[in-house]
Amino acid sequence: MPKSIALIILNWNTPVYTANCVFSLLKNCDHSDFDIIIADNGSTDGSLVQLKAQFPDLIFLDNKENLGFAEGNNRALEYSISHGYTYSMVMNNDTEADPGLVKNLLIHLQQHPEAAAVQPAIYWLHQKNKLWNGEGRYYQLLGKPYSDNKIYSHKKSTKDQAAFKRAKWLTGCCMLISNKVLQQTGLFNKQFFLYFEDVELSFRIRAAGYELHYLPGAKMYHEAGASAQTKTPEKEGTLSPVIHYYISRNHIWFLRKYGNPLFYPVMLLFNGPYYIAVLFYFLLRGRYKKAKYLFNGLKDGFFVPEKVIWQN
Repeated sequence: MPKSIALIILNWNTPVYTANCVFSLLKNCDHSDFDIIIADNGSTDGSLVQLKAQFPDLIFLDNKENLGFAEGNNRALEYSISHGYTYSMVMNNDTEADPGLVKNLLIHLQQHPEAAAVQPAIYWLHQKNKLWNGEGRYYQLLGKPYSDNKIYSHKKSTKDQAAFKRAKWLTGCCMLISNKVLQQTGLFNKQFFLYFEDVELSFRIRAAGYELHYLPGAKMYHEAGASAQTKTPEKEGTLSPVIHYYISRNHIWFLRKYGNPLFYPVMLLFNGPYYIAVLFYFLLRGRYKKAKYLFNGLKDGFFVPEKVIWQN
C-alpha cells in the first residue's frame, strides 16, 4: 500500500535548493505520511545525478526537457494518481517546511471532505515574520487575483471554523490536493507553462463544486524566484525577460475564460495603463528584450485562439 501523499518537488538546474527543501521535510515532517518525488525538468547542470546520489531512496522522474511548471508537475501528478496515492502535494523547491507542515495539511483535508485542496501560510525564508502568500482572493471588478497577507491569530482546535479560510485560489508554491478531485477536474493546463496555472486550476476546482482552504496555522518558508533569476546583461536586470511574457499572456488568458465580460471595460482601464507604463519603462531603460517579451505576451494573450489554450 502506498503512503497517503506523493510530495512533488520540481527541479530545474537548482539542485542546492531542492536538496535543502528535502532536508527540511525529512527533518521536520513525519515520513510515514508521504513519499517524495523529484521531477527534473531537463536540467543541464547534472542536477539529477547529484540529487540521486544524495537521496537514493527518493522517487525520481526525468522529464528530459523543460516542460515548465505546469506540465513538469503534471508528469509527477500522473505518477501519483496511477500509483494509488490519495493526495498529491505540490511544493516549490526554494522552500523549507515548518515542523508538522505535511501532517497539519493532511489532517485538515481528512476532516474537511468538502475541500479539494489546502494551502499553508507561506512566509519569506529570510524574513520569517513576514507573510509571502496567504489567503488567495479575487477582485472580480478588476480581474485581479491577489493574496491577503494579513497574519491571523488562530486557535489550536481543528473544530474552530476560524482556524481556516475559504480561498478563491491556492498557490502552486505549496498545495495539498485530492487526487480523486484531480481525476475529475484535470491537472494544470500545460499551455500556461508557468504563472497563473495554479489560479486557473483553482477556479476549475471551485467550478466543480469543491472548496479551497487556506490554513494559517500550517507554515512554510519561501525564498521566491530561485528559477526566475538570470545572468542577463546588467541593463536587463536580474529577472528573466521571459517571465514578463508568461505573466502578461497568462493573465489575459485567465480573464478570457474566468473574467466577467460585464467588467471587461473596467479591467482594460485598470490593467491597460499598467502594462503600457511597464512597456515604456523598459524602452526608456534600454531593456529591449524585456519590452519585446512583454509586447509578445500581450499580443498572444489577446490573439491566441481559445481552442489552443484549452485543448487539454
